[in-house]
Amino acid sequence: MEVNVIRPGDTIGILGGGQLGRMMALSARHMGYRIAVMDPAEDCPCAQVADEHIAAEYDDMDAAGQLSDISDVITYEFENVDLQVARLFEQADKLPQGAFSLEVTQNREKEKQIAVEAELPVPDYKIIHSESELKQALAEIGLPAVVKTISGGYDGKGQWKLEYEEHLKETDAFIKEGGTYIVEQWIPFDLEISQVFTRSQSGEIAYFPLAENIHKNHILHETRVPAFVDDEVREKAKAAVKVMAEKMNIVGTFAVEMFVRDQEIYINEMAPRPHNSGHYTIEACNVSQFEQHVRAICGLPLLPIHTFPAAVMINVLGKHRDILIDKLEGFQGVHFHDYGKAAVRTNRKMGHITFIADRLEEIDELIETNQIHLW
Repeated sequence: MEVNVIRPGDTIGILGGGQLGRMMALSARHMGYRIAVMDPAEDCPCAQVADEHIAAEYDDMDAAGQLSDISDVITYEFENVDLQVARLFEQADKLPQGAFSLEVTQNREKEKQIAVEAELPVPDYKIIHSESELKQALAEIGLPAVVKTISGGYDGKGQWKLEYEEHLKETDAFIKEGGTYIVEQWIPFDLEISQVFTRSQSGEIAYFPLAENIHKNHILHETRVPAFVDDEVREKAKAAVKVMAEKMNIVGTFAVEMFVRDQEIYINEMAPRPHNSGHYTIEACNVSQFEQHVRAICGLPLLPIHTFPAAVMINVLGKHRDILIDKLEGFQGVHFHDYGKAAVRTNRKMGHITFIADRLEEIDELIETNQIHLW
């Protein structure tokens, strides 16, 4: 395929102005690119480091046209943006990622369908629209199970775990008339992993080290590299995402979250852009997930990935931020990232910290020394 090379001095447009857009922009700026961002928030994280900011809602077609006019290439920083706007950019030949991966990852049913079509393992699931359909689905899937909204959920929002029959009495608090939901078998997994990778426009794939994810209250708390799995699981994960990447014609950085149980993997969710569990790559790899993404959308060759032996990334939520900022000079071995968000909320992601070392045990000692284990 013919690749349109975007060169330093050209403008990268970013749809969405959150922390992922910010880190994407910072990587692009050190390579010499200009940045334009479209986001409704006046002082969003990405706008703080961009050359131009179009303050508009994600479905504003006129604003999207402005972004297209001033950009040589366009990307998006999260999947809950307007699909029609993405298609507008695609038609203008400015969205190398295309709109299809966005369409799939915006809809949990489509995510599951494409994994099944690719003959990849997923938890048993049913699509439902009412309480009666929920009860029928649970009769087939069994308990425990998880009910999720078909789109829009993140960090535990839009999902509800059903463990006992008594929980069915509470369905009216979650299932709304006219809505569409997915009911999934609960997998009692050994651990959760994520495979972050980047695919170029010519089909080359560069894989970042497989990461292990630890959640607290449904929010990613800690990502650990290397993941505590053997080579058999690593190869299964890499083979699964390769099939998915080629089937969906992925361009750019992409992440697939998976459950591991008894050496088997199960596809959980996908993200068509850089991912929270890939933030460790900024310090722990010779090329970050963000720079690799910029290289892919700009038609540049991907870099071979070299990595420190061990790394841990920990999210800094609103409830942690003051603890860290006020005593930053006392923290040892900490790489700190602040996202520049004005509103501090208890469970809002405000930044992250990263440790790198020769062994995970050394990092665990640093985590305890810094009392981060109490977070």
